[in-house]
Amino acid sequence: MIRTNWTASPFTDGFCLDPFWDTALTWWTSNPDFTNCFQQTALVWVPCGFLWLMLPLKMYSSRGSRFRIRKWTWTSTAKLTLSVLLILLAFTDLCYSISVWATKGLGDLPDAVIVAAVVRIATFALSAFCIFLDRRRAKPSSAIMFVFWLLIATAAAVTFRSSLMHHLQNQQAPINNPQQQQFRFVMEMFYFPVVVVQFILSCWAEDFPELRQGMQKPCPEQFSSFPNRLTYWWITSLIYVGWRRALTNKDLWDLGPEDSSEVHSARLIDNWEQEMSRARLTPSAQLKWTTDLNAPQKIHSPSLTMALAKTFSRGLLISASLRLSNDLLVFIAPSLLKQLINFVEDKNQEPWKGFLYSSGMFVGSLLQVFALAHYFVISQRTGMHIRSAVVAAIYRKALRMSNAAKRSSTVGEIVNLMAVDSQRFMDLILWSAPLQIAIALYFLWNEMGLATLSGLASMLLLIPFNAFIAGRTKTLQISQMKQKDGRIKMMNEILNGMKILKLYAWEESFEQQVLDIREGELITLRKAAYLNSLSSFIMQLSPFIVALVTFTTFVMIDEANVLTATKAFVSLSLFNILRRPLALLPDVITATVQAKVSVDRVTKFLLNDELDLDSVRELPPNDPSSVIITNGNFAWERDGEKPALQNININVKEGELVAIVGQVGSGKTSLCGAMLGLMEKISGDVAVKGKIAYVTQQAWIQNMSLRDNILFGRAFDERRYDKVLEACALKQDIDMLPGGDQTEIGEKGINLSGGQKQRVSLARAVYSGADIYFLDDPLSAVDAHVGKHIFTHVIGPQGILHHKTRILVTHGIGFLPQTDAILVLSDGTVSETGSYRQLLTNNGAFAEFLRTYLTEGNHNEDEDPESAAVRNEILEEIVFKRGTSVSSGTSTLSKVRKVLRQGSNVSGMSKGMRHTDKNGILLENAEPNGVPLVPIGEPPVKGTKLVAIEKQETGKVSWSVYILFLRQMTWLVVSGIFSFYVLSNAANIGTNLWLNDWANDGKIPERANGTAWRDFRLGVYGGLGALQGVFIFLSLLTTATGQIHSSREQHEGMLKRIMRAPMAFFDTTPLGRIVNRFSKDVDYVDTVIPTNFRLWLNCFFQVVSTVIVICIGVPIFASVVVPLGMIYYVIQRFFIPTSRQLKRLESVSRSPIYSHFQESLTGSSVIVAQRQVDRFVLENERLMDVNNRSYLPSITAQRWLAVRVEFVGICAVFFAGLFAVLGRDRDWGVEPSDIGLSISYALNVTQILNMMVRVASELEANIVSVERIKEYTEVPLEADWIIPSRRAKPDWPAEGRVTFQNYQTRYRPELDLVLKGVTADIFPGEKVGIVGRTGAGKSSLTLALFRIVEAAGGSIVIDDVEIGTLGLHDVRSRLTIIPQEPVLFSGTLRLNLDPFHTYTDEDVWRALDNAHLRRFVTSLPDGLEHLVAEGGENLSVGQRQLICLARALLRKTKILILDEATAAIDLETDALIQTTIRDKFGDCTILTIAHRLNTIMDSTRIMVLDQGAVMEFAPPAQLLNDRESIFYGLAKSANLAP
Repeated sequence: MIRTNWTASPFTDGFCLDPFWDTALTWWTSNPDFTNCFQQTALVWVPCGFLWLMLPLKMYSSRGSRFRIRKWTWTSTAKLTLSVLLILLAFTDLCYSISVWATKGLGDLPDAVIVAAVVRIATFALSAFCIFLDRRRAKPSSAIMFVFWLLIATAAAVTFRSSLMHHLQNQQAPINNPQQQQFRFVMEMFYFPVVVVQFILSCWAEDFPELRQGMQKPCPEQFSSFPNRLTYWWITSLIYVGWRRALTNKDLWDLGPEDSSEVHSARLIDNWEQEMSRARLTPSAQLKWTTDLNAPQKIHSPSLTMALAKTFSRGLLISASLRLSNDLLVFIAPSLLKQLINFVEDKNQEPWKGFLYSSGMFVGSLLQVFALAHYFVISQRTGMHIRSAVVAAIYRKALRMSNAAKRSSTVGEIVNLMAVDSQRFMDLILWSAPLQIAIALYFLWNEMGLATLSGLASMLLLIPFNAFIAGRTKTLQISQMKQKDGRIKMMNEILNGMKILKLYAWEESFEQQVLDIREGELITLRKAAYLNSLSSFIMQLSPFIVALVTFTTFVMIDEANVLTATKAFVSLSLFNILRRPLALLPDVITATVQAKVSVDRVTKFLLNDELDLDSVRELPPNDPSSVIITNGNFAWERDGEKPALQNININVKEGELVAIVGQVGSGKTSLCGAMLGLMEKISGDVAVKGKIAYVTQQAWIQNMSLRDNILFGRAFDERRYDKVLEACALKQDIDMLPGGDQTEIGEKGINLSGGQKQRVSLARAVYSGADIYFLDDPLSAVDAHVGKHIFTHVIGPQGILHHKTRILVTHGIGFLPQTDAILVLSDGTVSETGSYRQLLTNNGAFAEFLRTYLTEGNHNEDEDPESAAVRNEILEEIVFKRGTSVSSGTSTLSKVRKVLRQGSNVSGMSKGMRHTDKNGILLENAEPNGVPLVPIGEPPVKGTKLVAIEKQETGKVSWSVYILFLRQMTWLVVSGIFSFYVLSNAANIGTNLWLNDWANDGKIPERANGTAWRDFRLGVYGGLGALQGVFIFLSLLTTATGQIHSSREQHEGMLKRIMRAPMAFFDTTPLGRIVNRFSKDVDYVDTVIPTNFRLWLNCFFQVVSTVIVICIGVPIFASVVVPLGMIYYVIQRFFIPTSRQLKRLESVSRSPIYSHFQESLTGSSVIVAQRQVDRFVLENERLMDVNNRSYLPSITAQRWLAVRVEFVGICAVFFAGLFAVLGRDRDWGVEPSDIGLSISYALNVTQILNMMVRVASELEANIVSVERIKEYTEVPLEADWIIPSRRAKPDWPAEGRVTFQNYQTRYRPELDLVLKGVTADIFPGEKVGIVGRTGAGKSSLTLALFRIVEAAGGSIVIDDVEIGTLGLHDVRSRLTIIPQEPVLFSGTLRLNLDPFHTYTDEDVWRALDNAHLRRFVTSLPDGLEHLVAEGGENLSVGQRQLICLARALLRKTKILILDEATAAIDLETDALIQTTIRDKFGDCTILTIAHRLNTIMDSTRIMVLDQGAVMEFAPPAQLLNDRESIFYGLAKSANLAP
């Protein structure tokens, strides 16, 4: 190497006494040193300039602190003292320099010395100020101060070494005066230790107790020093706990304010509103106002991407700058590798240079590790903030959506937006490949010259291919998300209606629908997987293709071009750098496309119409009216064909009780919705005054304690609370609960009866203390006695709401005389308005409304005197008005007595009749939903807990889970994957060893100059590369095939098991928990886990390949492989338990988000009407924060791992370089080509080691999804649906005889019997009423017939066949039930009637005709193909119940069970159903579970149950004649017997 001395002196004469830079002193020497000028300028100005440059940032960061600390800590005191000492040292230096200048003049004193002293004094004074500021603002540590003292200490170490070396060697410095040199030496001896101590102190964090005030478990990150945060040491304590034992939620730290969902969601909503405002203010929005229609109009669409960018710009910019730093640092190693190879070739170079190159690679790689680690944490943390804000925005929007938007966005779709689409924002990778590629090409140009252009051309040819991949991927992603939405929507409906599916034996039909959707989803997934395989194949092979093209061009364009070790392996290291961005390209394309699709989907959702709450204006407090509607026209959808309400004019005075009456479908509920702002106001004016409370027709109950349901977020006032409980008749129920009002109520009030749910809903409204109460038929679900109590004590003139405005929708005619006004609705218009007496006198629509109900009914001579008086008055008014004779009126009265008394309850009349079972389940009227709920696991203390806590595995994921995953991929596919990976990596090693050998050809003249040998080298190199590509493609293809097979197996296995699970499982498992399995966990199985598996295999084989290659090139490297491997293994095993458990905690904490969302969506009308949206939004954000408490430590722990594992990789690079340096001078036989190959591989393995552990931990963390799905494939099963060897005859049951033979049953093996030796014989065609006090076993008997619960003893025989010997579907499909709650599924009307398409259209129309629905269905545009909304929301409750009747008519089995099917519907629908049952099921055996005696008084026999046994079984007249009978007591308590 040619040695050329070079000096530089940029300063004027006299400023320095020697040059600023002198290569003879610094580079071309065995003992390098810096000039005094360099030490007095650069080593002083650069560190000090850094602090002055950072001062504005320092002041800005301190400005936001709210603390003003006065107390001094020992650390801040020591830091300040040392800064003062440094000021004194610098001042001493300045004074000495001034004294020299004064005595000897400037000739002996350079200006640089004086300037350096002044700069130090000013800078150390500034550092003292910064220390004071940090203490004052309670900053535990400062990154700026740490870097400043690190720079100062590094510079001081250089000057200290130089001064010490000169002093020890007694060399004469350029300063000729020995006294001055002695002074400088003494100053350095004092200065350097002080600076080192100051630097050490900057590594410690100060403790400010004020920072912990108000925090239960603060995160140690905010109290940690900068080095602690830099290396993520602060999370080591949590990882240690996770290593010792399984982590729990109690071990997790609280989120800081900067991570709060509330903060970020508020900022996103503000920026989104700005986007919306811009869209409204664009010229195109004002087109209708301009006359120049030809003027160009710029359309602005609200951009969610822009809103997100504005909201999270800080985090995105910081992560981008860190990524840029990483991309620049990554090129340090190839540059130093070139110098190291030259060093090994040139043995004349000084040894210290080799150590410098090795150390330089070590330091450069270390800085790269820190930059990359913090880039990932900040970007993922920002992603977490984005997800939280997006989920909050989706949740907020879902509550405020208009009715039309709700129909277009199903629950399943919105769940997918929250579960999957929001996650896509977190997965988006900030791709800086263009920059990396550009820099790599620059360095390649320096090595390969024009040949680089051929490599560039080969890369450019890949762009069209990538564009095609991106387009196809986006199309497939959109298709897959739509299919996923449909599947989740269907699953949501199935889970909501599971009991109905089991009672009707419809599970197979709906299971097949889900499987059909899933199959379409898998077809799309398969296409995407194959497309991704092709993309990954091209991208993994592209660096080799670029290298092959470049090397070929290089040696072909000029015969003088020889491929040396330097050119080959520096280029190879650059190609390896290119490999990363190009290999990431498919994942980046996929993530970008997925994010784009998700942004579009979320944007579309956020642009849905909202309820215009401003459509209802606020009346002034002094206005005498409470509700005013003027010329109102309302629709459920703005673009609907016809308004649901027309020409509405209402004026409700303050304090009035107004009743709304009308027939089914007349618009009663719609009118309430119009007043509340829940409908689209087409025209007119609506105004209300004061706070609002709303009680819906179908009660909405939350999954929380009874008390919390009533308080509804308000403060507990014991006096008011007790008063409300008493008025709403809830005292007795609560007193009988083991947990009192702290008893947990299950999802949808699963452990409450219909009447109890309605009373809790009413109590919630009453407790709210509102000014206006909208009560949508709350009395229909309770018995007459309780209804009378509630009306008297709550709603009526003497109730606790008598001074409030009450708007009551009711079918209870007996309450109408006590109202102040009545609104009569007919076909969406108010046909009459007035007082009760006025309307009777008018003999108009109201009188016709009453007459409708007074002409149907059952005959019964018993009459409650008080009720009879009211009803006689009604008859006198409306019958005689029409000139009807007295006898005719009396006859009519006789007919209607029972109908008018509808609601006399068997079990709700006397105290002591309500009780609870041993699990704290509230029982009234019937076992709710037919089955007493029993939590999975041990019952909690006092019976307050109902819903089982979600199962959470602990410890290491069982190998059985991995084996299950591999087995579901099939062993043939798995063996193929491993074989192809081994072969592809073997081919890769072969190509590089061949290149290593090729690089030595330059030393052999005949090879270097022979074109034949060159072509041979190229051919073999290309052939090995092609072989590698084939094996890569085959491995990717087999992985994709196995991925699809595993996805199908896992989803299908879970679905089939869930569909066959007993009802007890669904009663105690929140639906959100199950939906979470089918959405998030299935998504992980579909896409994330296969990617983790593929990456882990890739990393594993690359690491093995690297170790083999390095050991071949530098055999002594094998001595450090074992120690480094052990360190790597220890770190991995220490880390993985924590990572795994954090993932489990994150998965478990995700389910409540979905459960809360589904619950909120169900009750959105109540939430919006009562202005509780903000509270529920805050609760959603709290649940998000709970989820993020486990997610944030998880991503931080990943970086903790990265820093440590990549440090192991950096050590591998360092030792490979160190052994190369040592081997050169010790003749170890190390060739430059060997060093180049070894270090290029070692550089590549640094990040691969980290990625391998990260991917391994992610795989173990994500495989939890397989574990969670596996858990649901092991839930208990019902009996077989079909037993082929024991099928029922086609016409069974032909007669309808039912015999109970000492029948016993219990709900779980460890529980007591609920039916104890029931023996009864029910004859064919008999009509049997089943009555009994609460908990007697009425519904249990029904469930036993359908085998929802199985026999513990005895048997049930139907037409001489014991039902226990048949399959469940053979039993359930031959019985018919009309349930109390009508459940419909989204889809066509025909699907809801006949999902298996068993019947002809003629049969279906006949059933609709008999169910009084023909007129309604024929009026629909699509007839039988009319689409029913999710949950039947586009049909009234009465219409839904009539559809259930049509189902029964269509099946027309010999046995019909009525589970109080008319308990919660209006009188008209009840009359229609009763008439149809008498006419069409006259020859059938009918079992009626009676909560109201009027429905079973005409039965053939009455079965009286008590404590699970048949106490009486005889005709009703016989039982009433026996005054000692239980039935007589029940009748008397209901005022039906004297």
